[in-house]
Amino acid sequence: MRERLIQILKERSYQRRKVTLASGRESDFYVDGKQTSLHAEGAWLIGNLIWERLLPEVVAVGGLTLGADPIAAAVATVSFHRGRPVHAFIVRKEPKGHGTGMWIEGRRNVPEGAAVCIVEDTTTTGASLMKAVERAEAEGLRVVQCLTIVDREEGAAEWLAGQGRRLESLVRRAELEG
Repeated sequence: MRERLIQILKERSYQRRKVTLASGRESDFYVDGKQTSLHAEGAWLIGNLIWERLLPEVVAVGGLTLGADPIAAAVATVSFHRGRPVHAFIVRKEPKGHGTGMWIEGRRNVPEGAAVCIVEDTTTTGASLMKAVERAEAEGLRVVQCLTIVDREEGAAEWLAGQGRRLESLVRRAELEG
């Protein structure tokens, strides 16, 4: 499954070109993870591969919208099919501007203090992932795991380790370039 995911990432998501990343850094390659996480087979592979790596206490998976949304939904769907349901949630970048003013969608499915995994499609510095961690914890969830589809290998794992977080990845940059 992992080898097939790498193949789809190479075909759909990896591009060798100059870009400015969300972090503000310039790069000579780009990984548009949504092209794979929104692909039918890609979503199925991601859902299975993450579900297999989840810590036993994790009851929900989510992250910062928009990159984490299809990942969390894929994991939730696969988890139900595999007999260990893990719910999805979405962390907003801003609180909902009307109604309840919620930061997290799907929160009613996740009990207070529940162990959760924060997911992301592509990780460069770790700052976006950490925003999701901080918001989830501020909303009463207990983040016990952080997982990305692609680690761009540009310092996120090291920076997050300094924040007391361990970054796990399904695929590393070197595997997309090889």
